[in-house]
Amino acid sequence: MRTPYDVIIKPVISENSMDQAAQKKYTFKVAPDANKTEVKKAVEEIFDVEVAKVNIMNVKGKKKRMGRFEGMTSASRKAIVTLTPGSKEIEFFQSL
Repeated sequence: MRTPYDVIIKPVISENSMDQAAQKKYTFKVAPDANKTEVKKAVEEIFDVEVAKVNIMNVKGKKKRMGRFEGMTSASRKAIVTLTPGSKEIEFFQSL
């Protein structure tokens, strides 16, 4: 049995995700095998909010170079969580 903290790895902090936070859409990096219902239950339990919708996408790794050495960043999975209009906002995103 996984805990909610095993499903939600960390929030994604970017310019685009901060703009979406005003519309009650929050972006999280999630476990590679997590599905929409697991993400919804985890966010509702951790942040005590009501989730309306969850969109999940796989993010491919990118090629990166450091001098003459070439490698790949790791592939990951992220979820965009939309809250209901009556739900409170997630305070973590407001303090940044």
